[in-house]
Amino acid sequence: DVQLVESGGGLVQAGGSLRLSCAASGFSFDDYAIGWFRQAPGKAREGLSCITGSDGSTEYVDSVKGRFTISSDNAKNTVYLQMNSLKPEDTAVYYCAADLIPRYATCRLYEYDDWGQGTQVTVSS
Repeated sequence: DVQLVESGGGLVQAGGSLRLSCAASGFSFDDYAIGWFRQAPGKAREGLSCITGSDGSTEYVDSVKGRFTISSDNAKNTVYLQMNSLKPEDTAVYYCAADLIPRYATCRLYEYDDWGQGTQVTVSS
């Protein structure tokens, strides 16, 4: 079974940084993309970034380009989201998710099947 466990959330002041981790098990990284999403109270879930396991190609939504960086350590089956220059509006529950895709395909930020439990990120002003 696909299992995803996020960690690394917490409370940080505006302008600070956090690194989220997504530990994956139960599948081969080469056959999946991993995406990071967030959901703030009262708002729709938002796709932020994704990485294709087979070749490490990445995609970002415009709102986080230049501030967030996604990366993976395939040996550890772990995907990271480095978040810099955090703003209060980044406060949300952050989730990682897995998407079965053809090898070397471009990852997408929708229609993911398997999700982690989420980790809270709170940015104070």
